[in-house]
Amino acid sequence: MRRGEQAAFDEFFADYFPRVYRFAIRRVGNDEQVVRDVVQATLSRAVEKIGSYRGEAALFTWICRLCRNEIADHYRHTQRRIDHEVLLDDERLQAVLESLDSNYRDDPAIAAERQQLGETIQLILDYLPSRQGNALEWKYIQGLTVREIAQRLEVTETAAQSLLARARQAFREGFDAVAQRQPDSLLP
Repeated sequence: MRRGEQAAFDEFFADYFPRVYRFAIRRVGNDEQVVRDVVQATLSRAVEKIGSYRGEAALFTWICRLCRNEIADHYRHTQRRIDHEVLLDDERLQAVLESLDSNYRDDPAIAAERQQLGETIQLILDYLPSRQGNALEWKYIQGLTVREIAQRLEVTETAAQSLLARARQAFREGFDAVAQRQPDSLLP
């Protein structure tokens, strides 16, 4: 693919489109056109940036990171309103989740730390039950309101708030477990 061979691209696309589609639909919802657009943009970005793939993580993990960025870009471009209501009782958790969207590209050392933190956060989100991981992503990364999350999950707002509370607790426990192993490098 790096040499520009069409057959290699076709094989890459056939192998990864279904996998990335399944990854994206869990995070975007059932709007098939949006999911297809996000997946197409993700795979295009992967082809464009394949030279920067260092092999430190599995290729699919790297592509999922690109997909998360495309999803966030999609919601930014569609001008999703951000609900500034803060339901967290733990300011550290809020700072950790919001750090995914921080832009520190001017300082390579900070950028590297933020990248490691972002990868850790994404790993923890991926290991949570999908409804919990999605709810946290929707709330703190995409900026959806509790009402919008409830609508996506087809539950009441009270049930969505309860799910978010359980998700925050599960995330906190996962983050604390990881932070105990790498205490100096993860906290913002």
